[in-house]
Amino acid sequence: MKAYCLNNISKVALDTLKKPDAVVEDIKDADSILVRSAQMHEMDLDKNILAVARAGAGVNNIPLDKYALDGVVVFNTPGANANAVKELVLCGLLLASRDIIGGNKWVLDNTADENIAKTAEKAKAKFAGNEIKGKTIAVIGLGVIGVLVANACADLGMKVVGYDPYLSIQNAMRLQKDVKYEAKLDEAVKNADFVTIHVPLMDSTKKMINKDVFVKMKKNAVLLNFSRDTLVNDDDLECELKNGNIRKYVTDFANQKVVNMPNVICFPHLGASTEEAEDNCAMMAIDELKDYLENGNITHSVNYPDLQAGIKNAKYRICINHKNIPGMIANFSKTIVEVGGNIQTLLSKSKGDFAYTVIDVDTEIDINVIKAMDGILRVRVI
Repeated sequence: MKAYCLNNISKVALDTLKKPDAVVEDIKDADSILVRSAQMHEMDLDKNILAVARAGAGVNNIPLDKYALDGVVVFNTPGANANAVKELVLCGLLLASRDIIGGNKWVLDNTADENIAKTAEKAKAKFAGNEIKGKTIAVIGLGVIGVLVANACADLGMKVVGYDPYLSIQNAMRLQKDVKYEAKLDEAVKNADFVTIHVPLMDSTKKMINKDVFVKMKKNAVLLNFSRDTLVNDDDLECELKNGNIRKYVTDFANQKVVNMPNVICFPHLGASTEEAEDNCAMMAIDELKDYLENGNITHSVNYPDLQAGIKNAKYRICINHKNIPGMIANFSKTIVEVGGNIQTLLSKSKGDFAYTVIDVDTEIDINVIKAMDGILRVRVI
């Protein structure tokens, strides 16, 4: 592994690398890249770069298809910052329930009052709020973060309703038994005092929280968004806040429209901004790169399929990044046999337009015969 860091990467994570030269100063010497927020859309990578690992979940700063065509696998680190986001969601939940922000501002505005202790007793009634115990919260999206939020809210005595049409068996098993699951979004939100969003941003989810959903929500509900700002239709949200149908909007994403709306509590994208989360993301990214470079395994890729071939035990492991074209596997097998190779293991997975194949062989193969095939994007031998 010869990784180049485009951003400052957690020292705790980098210190886990046993070889001091595993991180290089010149990208020309690198076979992989570690990145956080640096924009890569204008970067044309050298042929020596095999993989990019984003220390975080979002990958909008990376040209996924462009790199896939170059045979460059892009990784992210889903779940590594989940606890940090969960804790900020709980903070937002409490800030929306109790006027803590207003109370704190009152104290700061009255620091010159010599009798502030007595004055505060008279003023505090203006900042009274509600407890969250016994209230209902709808958790939209039950991925790693959504499950953590749902379970934490249940532990705090809230009634929790979950909605996720793509709920995995693994995440379903992690949900506490008292979390109620609804198969329809409308049913999940209709009785909720709080609605919190934890879904990825895709074409199908963009502006998914809009007037059609707002009309189904309980009047005076609180909406929390710690996923992506464009999951919510800002124009529709503004109307709901102004007419009082939505009591508060709590979000981790500041944009010019939202910050000027009434009854908004907004943070400057602090969800994953903890030392622990940055360490966890960087360590996961490093582990993903090492496993890919040393064993050819892909875990948490966003532009290639995940594939686990285990620790490399064969004499040679051929790793092939290619287009998802019918007949490729048969061609690989036929070609290797024709040149005298004996296949021990062959695994292949596809994802959209791209596919990845790992072949273990016991004899050295001239990979140029594979490179010459149509649809081949990159071939390497471990």
